[in-house]
Amino acid sequence: MQTDLFDADHELFRDSVRAFVTRHVVPKMEKWDADRLIDRETWRAAGAQGILGLAVPLEYGGPGETDYCFRVAIQTEIARVGASALQSGFSTNDDIVLNYLLRHADDEQKKRWVPGFVTGDTIGAIAMTEPAAGSDLRAITTTARRDGTDWVINGSKTFITSGILADLVIVFARTDADAGSRGFSLFVVEDGTPGFTRGRKLDKVGLHAQDTAELSFDEVRVPATSLLGEEGSGFAYLMQSLPLERLGIGIAAQVSAEAVFEWTLSYIKERKAFGKRVGEFQGLGFTLAELRTAIEVSRAYIDRCVREYNRGTLTAVDAAKAKLWATELQDKVIDAGVQLHGGYGYMMEYPVAKAYIDARIQRIYGGTNEIMKEIIHRDLIRG
Repeated sequence: MQTDLFDADHELFRDSVRAFVTRHVVPKMEKWDADRLIDRETWRAAGAQGILGLAVPLEYGGPGETDYCFRVAIQTEIARVGASALQSGFSTNDDIVLNYLLRHADDEQKKRWVPGFVTGDTIGAIAMTEPAAGSDLRAITTTARRDGTDWVINGSKTFITSGILADLVIVFARTDADAGSRGFSLFVVEDGTPGFTRGRKLDKVGLHAQDTAELSFDEVRVPATSLLGEEGSGFAYLMQSLPLERLGIGIAAQVSAEAVFEWTLSYIKERKAFGKRVGEFQGLGFTLAELRTAIEVSRAYIDRCVREYNRGTLTAVDAAKAKLWATELQDKVIDAGVQLHGGYGYMMEYPVAKAYIDARIQRIYGGTNEIMKEIIHRDLIRG
């Protein structure tokens, strides 16, 4: 059973993305891993191909396409070649940073910041996590204080996706220590702002091509026009945007699982042992049957979530379920894929090995899977 999420327009767009991936992604993946960075030329090529900033309205230079199925098509084609780091970068830009700007920036801010997300000239990051505050965002210590008409930001952030290349960073900071959840605000800090520095490029287990960094803010002075949305609404804004972020992670997990399954199936159809194809052994066949069934059932739920998001009815709880389920399934499928490849599954020249190390973060970022269970649990108790 195949997904029925795509219509003819989606498939045409998907063909365009596949051409981009073939031409601009596949030849560069090894170099990206070695450099621990994706070159800006690739971002601009993606912009020229029309696969970035889809939701940007016409008045800001974008296509104004809000059908999220087109984003799913992009993720599917990138997953097909195992370019998880690129997928992570594109998703951070479009599903997170751009989403905040489109939701909360005023017209002047949008004119200033949004057009570059379409062309690939602007790479964004969001700085929430701190050395001592991950999923518990209320524990952050980064502050922003008023000084005349300006704001002055102090603090440090870590594990920031696209932190090295970012042209602008949305910073989550405490603006009122006594206001509880109303004591947080969002600020946009641009590259080159005095006091804003980037630390080391972090050496991660996987996603080697995705630059991840530590960021520091030492008396960073920004004008009032750098406040994103209303003062004190930062935490509420995060809650509003997390469902899309988690849906994006769930989709990335789903399409990765589908791709790895196909790689594995192709491999065991050709590989022989004890005089017959590996895929003909019943024990392995049963494993494949279970995985294929789980993948198709999972896809049905993910597709439903995409449709709910398009309708504006996707809940935070259902997005948490999508993230939890799909990332756990991704782990199971990839682990089986490595095992069924035998020793070759442990060799980095095989995409299944790269998928193995790239996928581990999926159950951590966007809120750990333990937090997803807690969200679902609380909803059950309230009900």
